Amino acid sequence: MVKNAINHFIDENCKDMIALSHFIYNHPETGMKEFQAAERIEAALKQWDFSVEEGVGGVETAFRAVYEKGTGGPSIGLLCEYDALEGIGHACGHHMQAPAILLAARSLKECCPSENFKIVVYGTPAEESYGGKNIMASEGCFQDIDAALMFHGMTATIVDVRSYAMREFSIEFFGKSAHAALFPYEGRSALDALLLAAHGVEFLREHVKDDSRMHYTINESGGPANVVSDYAKGTFVIRSYSMKDLEDMDRRLRKIAEGAAMMTETECKVTQLEEFMPKVPVFKLNDLLMEHAREVGAPNIQPPITQSGSTDFATVMYMVPGSVIRVAFAPEGASVHSKEFLEAGKTESADQAIIYAAKILAQTSCDLICDEKLMEEIQREFKENKEKMES
Repeated sequence: MVKNAINHFIDENCKDMIALSHFIYNHPETGMKEFQAAERIEAALKQWDFSVEEGVGGVETAFRAVYEKGTGGPSIGLLCEYDALEGIGHACGHHMQAPAILLAARSLKECCPSENFKIVVYGTPAEESYGGKNIMASEGCFQDIDAALMFHGMTATIVDVRSYAMREFSIEFFGKSAHAALFPYEGRSALDALLLAAHGVEFLREHVKDDSRMHYTINESGGPANVVSDYAKGTFVIRSYSMKDLEDMDRRLRKIAEGAAMMTETECKVTQLEEFMPKVPVFKLNDLLMEHAREVGAPNIQPPITQSGSTDFATVMYMVPGSVIRVAFAPEGASVHSKEFLEAGKTESADQAIIYAAKILAQTSCDLICDEKLMEEIQREFKENKEKMES
């Protein structure tokens, strides 16, 4: 049985990968600085005869590693993150991802019976900070895969259904300073404009879909209280599960900024800083991952998450069918990015989660490789669901 061979191979070869997880945990590196992690991950792949390209997508700590057997077969993308959080370390479990992905990739190389397939391992830095996958996608990465899979540690073994599309903006207002007590009529307050823009967003909340989200902060607001502010800057974020609704919110936010500038006789500048696409759900792929999670005995299996935040993996999932298997390792009730998550990172449950994830991802990938009809069904569902999201 292929499944038994995969499971046995992973059990027999997990020791070095668990050690790699501990190394990455002990040497946390933030986004775009993951040099030690990337070097060790790449070295393992080279040792297993994967063709490794470093610094892909214009990101120094990103990589693409390929093993191809035959020609013309399906191409499975296995993606991993390895960045830590500033000041706290691996409180998101990213140190576990590459070891699980590498175990899955190697087991497929050794155990998958198909004569034609390709495994593409992408190292994707800076998920927590710069949205590394967005940068890589804009430089042509991920176009060589037919499906994309990831693993993330969690408090339950679970998949998710959707994520928010998100756009972040810097909105600046330029006014005219004046003495606020003696000559206030000569000033044009940039701070007033920024406050009006924020107030406009509050009024907009009533007139968007219930699952939309809007938030903002003031970054700069001028000098002392007795001087009319000639410059103010804020960051505004809008989110929606629908790209169509996000586009509408974008248009209306820009009008709010323009209106605030008109009311205060200031000038405004709106700059889009970042964008995350929404995940396109592929329920058949989610079901396949959970089927294998049950088969390998993964802990604390729960129903799918129907609401989540924004992630750069959604950019990949907007290009090709994809899914993330989240495997339980942290205690229930622990929050991601918390001390509890961090403390669970080198426990026996974390080590076991790596093994469970590797088996789930390898078996799912093998199904996609060996069953042409299954891949076609997943590709078709992806296309249909994406069209619904865009209509």
